[in-house]
Amino acid sequence: MSVGWTQVALAGVWGGLVAVERKAFLQAMFSRPLVAATAMGLLLNDVPSGLFVGMLLELFHLGTANLGASLPDNDTLSATGTSAAAATMAAATGAGSTPALWSIAILLFIGLARLGLRVDRVLERYSSRLARKAMASAEAGQLTRAMQQNLWGMWPHFVLFGMITAACALAGFFLGPLLERLPLPMLRGLAWAYPAMASVAASIAARGSHARRAPLFAGLGAGLVTLAVVLVMLRGCR
Repeated sequence: MSVGWTQVALAGVWGGLVAVERKAFLQAMFSRPLVAATAMGLLLNDVPSGLFVGMLLELFHLGTANLGASLPDNDTLSATGTSAAAATMAAATGAGSTPALWSIAILLFIGLARLGLRVDRVLERYSSRLARKAMASAEAGQLTRAMQQNLWGMWPHFVLFGMITAACALAGFFLGPLLERLPLPMLRGLAWAYPAMASVAASIAARGSHARRAPLFAGLGAGLVTLAVVLVMLRGCR
């Protein structure tokens, strides 16, 4: 098995950049799961993995927001880590991107959202201390020092989340050969697990809208997503 270190490095850089964009810079929605995961797939030459993983995670985390002191699960880390692992698993197997592979990546790495939340809480305290120091420096007329302190507050996000994302990409290369040993019935079951998870994610997204007919929308969304994914899968099997 050969590890694509360039892919690991690219995954880490993109994971770090969108982590900074999510918290401290620009905030132009590049860190949303669908965008972050699709871009990760593009960087790692596996757009289908990025797109389908990102679509499911976007629905699953739809409605989360970073409001004041309330920190939601880190959907960005979940998207970048999962899509990076899916892309490198596909590269390691040489079989290309498949629904079974997407299911495995999601099941193994979706918990990154909770890990990211814990890291966010630690970094929030660090960033708050630097922000107070930067404010004091600005009030003292030391504008250059204040700017440097603000920039230092961004670096831990880039480094830590970039390292975690790179580790997920690296793990994908080691997991890929193991997937080839799974029995065919299990792989078929995992392939059909993807539309099932997509339908649940669509239901969660509709339910979280707080609309008057949210249960109806949830059921319709789940059915439409399931139907669309099944049609795509059947077309791909021809």
